[in-house]
Amino acid sequence: MGIDYDSVIDHPLREVWDWHTRPGAMRRLVPPFQPMTVLAEAESLADGVAVLGLPGGLRWVARHVPSEYVDGHRFVDELSSQGPTSWPPRIVGGWRHTHTFTEQGTGTLINDRVEAVVPGALLRPMFAYRHRQLIDDLAAHRRAAEAGAGPLVIAMTGASGLVGSALSAFLTTGGHRVIRLVRHDPTHEDERRWDPQAPAADLLAGVDAVVHLAGESIAGRFTDSHRKAIRDSRIEPTRLLATAAANTPDGPKTFVSASAIGYYGFDRGDVQLTEDGSRGEGFLADVVTDWEAATTPASDAGLRVVLVRTGIVQAAAGGTLRLLRPLFAAGLGGRVGDGRQWLSWIALDDLLDIYHRALYDDRLSGPVNAVGPEPVRNAEYTKELARVLHRPALLPVPSLGPRVLLGEQGARELAEASQRVVPAKLLAVGHPFRSEDVADALAHQLGKE
Repeated sequence: MGIDYDSVIDHPLREVWDWHTRPGAMRRLVPPFQPMTVLAEAESLADGVAVLGLPGGLRWVARHVPSEYVDGHRFVDELSSQGPTSWPPRIVGGWRHTHTFTEQGTGTLINDRVEAVVPGALLRPMFAYRHRQLIDDLAAHRRAAEAGAGPLVIAMTGASGLVGSALSAFLTTGGHRVIRLVRHDPTHEDERRWDPQAPAADLLAGVDAVVHLAGESIAGRFTDSHRKAIRDSRIEPTRLLATAAANTPDGPKTFVSASAIGYYGFDRGDVQLTEDGSRGEGFLADVVTDWEAATTPASDAGLRVVLVRTGIVQAAAGGTLRLLRPLFAAGLGGRVGDGRQWLSWIALDDLLDIYHRALYDDRLSGPVNAVGPEPVRNAEYTKELARVLHRPALLPVPSLGPRVLLGEQGARELAEASQRVVPAKLLAVGHPFRSEDVADALAHQLGKE
């Protein structure tokens, strides 16, 4: 049993091989629909060891085989042991994964061969995901290179979050250096201690660009304390970081800050909302307005500032999809209320591409709507999610449900929000989307392609 899985990648062999050797490669390839996380990447494809976390505190240890290594062409890893938590996974029997790279014309033939007791049908979604990730990531980096972009040093806040961890891995596999701005004492040469209330004068020295992602999650009941945490984690820390960027002589030339489509208010009907649209009403609209304004010190100093107004991120490992997946998988999902609310979504990997473009494309500045090209109504979204999971979606969620969980204001601005947002600036510069429709985004994240 096991699997042989081939793809032809339209990139030179050395380029494809080098991508696999860089930090972040394993994090880009592990499927989010499988119950595992990357705890440690192998430092060498020749003789390194990678460790994956499994449910219950178990560990999957993959040890690379030195005798099988051929630079630029092959590396092999086998299931191994590293302490008691790694023993139970070996019950599945042997696991030997051979990665082979062969020139094919101007491209590269990649072959993944797994020898294991696991049936190939169960492994196929994993390798379909892996190969698509590789193809799409390399294409994104090629677009940047063709636009004249070179390697950057990027300081990032929120690097351990859902978006930050994926974006860090994407950037480092593309040859960039990511310096994580952390609140604890640094444990790695690519970390710097960041006090959000008092950034050090040299925090951003030698940095080409800043990606500012940190902020308290908006999910939850909109109590006084939660609203305060949302504001306090965004506005003043952003102003101080933007000021630090502005005052660093050898500091960044680009400042990219997270923002949100909450700017447009919680209900704008069927109006198509572009970046030129007016702000709406509500707590989140107020927060986003002040949050974006907090970047003014950077723009006043001549930095190019990009505000990434993010829609509802589709990611199996986090956000709303992570919450909805088990509900819909059990056949208990359905539309919210009448289902006519507009949902402006964005696939996680498309969001990474947007941040990437914001770093190198001088045509982008100010607010940029980070949403897919085709917003959908809530009823259509729930229908597609149920279809991808091969489950019915027959149980509509009454309006009382979100109000019990989130309170009146939280339900109005989160669960029942209706915003028909379109990515006008991205479409104007010809930006391609990996997932042009929500069905494709859901299928890729859930391993149902």
